[in-house]
Amino acid sequence: MALKATVYKAELQVSDMDRHHYGTHAITLARHPSETEERLMVRLLAFVLHADERLEFGRGLSAEDEPDLWRRDDTGVIEEWIEVGLPDTRELRKAAGRARRVEVLAYGRAAPLWWEQNREELSRIRNLRVRSLDPAELAMLTSLAARKMYLSCTIEERNAWIGGEAGTASVTPLDWQVPA
Repeated sequence: MALKATVYKAELQVSDMDRHHYGTHAITLARHPSETEERLMVRLLAFVLHADERLEFGRGLSAEDEPDLWRRDDTGVIEEWIEVGLPDTRELRKAAGRARRVEVLAYGRAAPLWWEQNREELSRIRNLRVRSLDPAELAMLTSLAARKMYLSCTIEERNAWIGGEAGTASVTPLDWQVPA
């Protein structure tokens, strides 16, 4: 019998002073049986960092032609393509051809090695941004995970402060590459 996804619900109050976006977002996240809670929270962080009424989660780990999150305009043009983890460079090249902007939110012990091995090839993708997450900050963020979350999120000067019933976390993604 196949294992089913675990559903997480989050109400996010986002105050992004860097982008001047303020709003409340009710989102539902499906955690695939093979997905860690850490990865789920990185997807949630990616949503917070790019919060917008048009931002959507992809269909998940099994959907190869979709990102973890994306934002499309009224005509269906992909404005933002967002991946979390350590994606394949071929997939990022394809995404860069389909979207105006592509972003990777890299995390985990293997992230520095992935970056060193792929930096030269990724530098040729002109509309790609690569950011990394500090493991200690990510651990604080993961500690906030719950099946139902009410989170207040403030972003100022690239620092994301996220608070909820389980505590607080401060996350400052480090830019490894910015679009040309």
